[in-house]
Amino acid sequence: MKPGNSIIVAALVTQLLAACGRNSYLDYALKAAGENRAELESVLEHYRNEPEKLSAARFLIENMPAHTSYDCPAIREYYRLAERLFQSGLTPDEQADSLRKWSDDNLPDLEECSVPDVRVMTAGFLIYSIDHAFDVWKNRPWARDIPYDDFLEWLLPYKAVEKQEFDAWRDTLSSCFSERMKADIPDDVEYNTIFKNVDIVRNELIDKIHMHGIYDHGGAPVLSASGIAHQTFGRCADYVTLAVLTYRSLGLPAVMEEVPFWGRFRAGHTWYAILGDRGQELRAEWDLGSVPGWGFFPYERIPKAFRNTYAVNRRMVRYMNDAKYRYHFNLCQKDITSQLTKTADPVIPITKGGRLKDKYVYISIFNGYFTDWSIVDWGMARFGKARFRDMGVNVLYCVFGVTENGYEALCDPFILRKDGTVRYIVPDHEDLRTVEVRRKYPQSTNVVNMRRRLLGGRIECADRPDFADARTLSVIDTVIIPDRIGIVSGPHRYWRYRGADGTYGSLSELTFFLNDSTVMEGKAVCCGDVPEEVARLAFDGDRLTNFESGNPDGAWVGADAGSPVRVTSVRIVPRSDDNDICPGDEYEFKYWDGDVWVSSGRFTATDNVLRFDSVPSGTLMWMRDYTRGWDERPFMTDGSGNVEWW
Repeated sequence: MKPGNSIIVAALVTQLLAACGRNSYLDYALKAAGENRAELESVLEHYRNEPEKLSAARFLIENMPAHTSYDCPAIREYYRLAERLFQSGLTPDEQADSLRKWSDDNLPDLEECSVPDVRVMTAGFLIYSIDHAFDVWKNRPWARDIPYDDFLEWLLPYKAVEKQEFDAWRDTLSSCFSERMKADIPDDVEYNTIFKNVDIVRNELIDKIHMHGIYDHGGAPVLSASGIAHQTFGRCADYVTLAVLTYRSLGLPAVMEEVPFWGRFRAGHTWYAILGDRGQELRAEWDLGSVPGWGFFPYERIPKAFRNTYAVNRRMVRYMNDAKYRYHFNLCQKDITSQLTKTADPVIPITKGGRLKDKYVYISIFNGYFTDWSIVDWGMARFGKARFRDMGVNVLYCVFGVTENGYEALCDPFILRKDGTVRYIVPDHEDLRTVEVRRKYPQSTNVVNMRRRLLGGRIECADRPDFADARTLSVIDTVIIPDRIGIVSGPHRYWRYRGADGTYGSLSELTFFLNDSTVMEGKAVCCGDVPEEVARLAFDGDRLTNFESGNPDGAWVGADAGSPVRVTSVRIVPRSDDNDICPGDEYEFKYWDGDVWVSSGRFTATDNVLRFDSVPSGTLMWMRDYTRGWDERPFMTDGSGNVEWW
C-alpha cells in the first residue's frame, strides 16, 4: 500500500458522524468503500429475504469504516514464516528472535500497509463469517438464548483485533480446540452452560499451547488463524486474542477489555470477559490462566477501563470531528470504568497555562514508562473549568490543554479521592525539606516478604571450611539495611551469610570488601544441599538472580578467599524487583514545582540511600534510573519522611 493511506483511514473515520441515522451510516460506508462497493452490496442482496442476517450485515458494514487490515504481500509471507517456526524445534525465545529480526528487516513501515476494511472486504468472506456466527448462535444450546444486541458484539464480528487476517479463523480454531468439548459426557447441570464450556476450552488451550510469556518486542503480531492456533509465546494480549477468537468460534460469547494504564503502574493490561449464563459479565483476571469471574485485581487502581467493540463510539467520533488538535483515541471502545471501580465526575478549575486554543482538554495520569503524563480521556472546558466524567477514584491526575504556549498543564496535579473530592498537590516553597530516597517504585507484598527474610541473618567468618569455628560478626535486625555493613575482625579465609531458620538463606547479592574499593575474590561456597552454580548467583552482580536453599533452616552461602584476608564491610542485597537505589547507577531526581519538573541533574549513586536538600514540602517527586529498568512512580513524603506512592 502506498504512503498516505493511514491518513485516508483517519479521514474516513472522522466523517462518520456527518451522517445522521442508521441509513445514513450505511450509505456513508458504501460510499467509503469506493471500488469495493459492489462486494458489500452483494452481501446485502444475499440476505435480502433473511431479515435478521440482513440486520447483522448492515451492522457490520455501517461500522466497517473504523476498522483496518493489512494489505501487502510481506505480511502474509511473515505469517507463513511464523507458522513454520511455531511448529519447528526451536525454543519459544528462538522463535521470537527469528520473527523479530525478519519483522524489523522486512516490515519497517508496516502501518503504511493499513487499509480500511470497507475497501478490501470480500462478499464471500463476510457471508461466511455471518453464516458461521449465526450457526453457533442458533444451534449451540448454550448460545441460542443470547439476546440479539449482545450477539452483535460478543459473537458476530469478523475480527476481534485490528489488522486481523481475513481467513477462516472460525473453522480453524473451532477445529483445533473443540476436542474435549466433544468428548465431554453430558450432565444435567453444567453441560449446556457457557461457563462450563469456556472452562473446558480454556484448559484445552492451556494444555495445547504451552504458554510462554514474552515481554519485549517479538516481531509484528501474528494475526492469522493458523499462526494464532500454534503460537508458542506471547504477551497477555496475544493469549487474550486467542481465547476470544476460539470462544467465539464455538458460540461462547467473549470480548476483549483493557486498562490502558493502571493507577500506580507503568503499563496497562488486557483481559477477556465472557457473558455468563445469568447474563452477567465475568472477567478473567489474567489471560488463559485465570477462571473468568474468580476475582479481578482488588488492589489495583483504575483510572479508565474500556471494552473493545466492533461498533464505533459515536461520542469519540464527535470529538474527532470537532477537536482542533486531536489526540489519537481508539474509536471502537466502550467506557466500562464504572463497572470495575468507583468513579467520579471531577470539575477542575483552570488555574494555570495560557489561553486555550480548543474547547477540549485532557486528563492524564503519571505513566513513568520513558515519559511523565499520559492522556487517558478528554473533557470539555467551559466557564474556566475542565469537566470530565467517570474517572476512577484514588488516582493521581493532572489536566492539560493546548494553549497559546503549546501543550501545558492547566492545574496542579491532584488526587481524586474515594469520596469524589479533589486534593490538589501544591508545593510549599517556603517550607524546604531534606528528602531521603531508597526506592523508585512502590514495594509489592512479595518484595516486602523477601526483605523480611534477611531479619536474623548473620555475617560469619571462620578458618575451617565447615564453619565449625564460625564467629558471628553482625546480625541483621532491620529491613533498612545500609549499603555496606561495617565489621571488625582479624584475617580469616572463609566468609559467609547465614540465613535465619525458616528463610531458606534467600538473598540476591553478597559482596565482601577488603577496603573501600577492593572486593574480595574467592570461590563461592554454600550449604551442602545447594549446587555450586546456585551459590555463584549470589556473586554474579545481577540483582534479579538469587541464592536460595531448598532447606528452610541452616541455609548459608559465602566465599573461600583461598587464604586469610581481613574484610572491612559486607554488602547484602535482598531479593527484590530491582527498584531499590543501586550504587553505580545513574539517576535523576525531579520534583514538580507547579508547572514543570525541576531536575537535580544526572548523577551516579554511591549509596543505597539518596538525600536531596531544599525540596519544597507537599510536592510530587520522581526518581529516574537511566541505567536499568523502567518501573518508576511519583511519590510524596510527610514531615516524618514516610513515603506515599502514586
